[in-house]
Amino acid sequence: MAEKKEENKNSFWKKTFRFLIVCLVATLFLLLVYFILVWTGLWENFNSVEKLKTLILDLGFLGRICFVFFQFLQVTFVPIPSTIITIAGSIVYGPLQGGLLSLSGILLGSLFAFFLGRQFGRKLVSFIVGKQSCAKWVKTLSKAKYTFFFMMLLPIFPDDALCLVAGVTDMSWAFFVITNLITRPIGIFLTSYLGSGEIIPFAGWGLVVWAILIVIFAVLMWLVTKYQKQIEGVLFKMFKRKNKF
Repeated sequence: MAEKKEENKNSFWKKTFRFLIVCLVATLFLLLVYFILVWTGLWENFNSVEKLKTLILDLGFLGRICFVFFQFLQVTFVPIPSTIITIAGSIVYGPLQGGLLSLSGILLGSLFAFFLGRQFGRKLVSFIVGKQSCAKWVKTLSKAKYTFFFMMLLPIFPDDALCLVAGVTDMSWAFFVITNLITRPIGIFLTSYLGSGEIIPFAGWGLVVWAILIVIFAVLMWLVTKYQKQIEGVLFKMFKRKNKF
């Protein structure tokens, strides 16, 4: 009993340390971006959505490269929700071009995350996603790799963390790449088109529809969060396979 308490205590401090490191890196990155914007005088343009949109569009190809790089960073190093960046891209570049740019950055980030797991092993992955989470997902993907495909489709699973963990398993590059090429575009373009307001506007009747969708989404997220273990168990049983890829 005492050993278990000690183990839980050590796990708590490790998680706290890892969280602080992530916060520190994110803070330093944001401060660097802020000082660059202030130094170049670009910060003044951030008080207007239209000014900001015009500024980004004026950057041309460079702006698109930076956007792809931001999506790459959120998958690998900076804990920023991809949904926020994807919606921003759809507003600035339109749902089609913004979706394609987001897809490029997220796919590159996913491949790099898999490479990190494959190259540096379980120690690095455990540090990034947590020892318990790493052990849990490694066990799941090692015994039922087909679940990876459905986990990448469902919003209840940590896509970016799974890409890291997948690199630790014996999953092949081919299976990993094909899975991402099929699953990633679905979520990205759905977010991009919905976030752009072209399908459901952010005014008039659209506000009523959005209110209903938000309530439905909140209820679904509550249900999947509450029954996540049961869902994982069902997926595991359905797609359990002994063959390795």
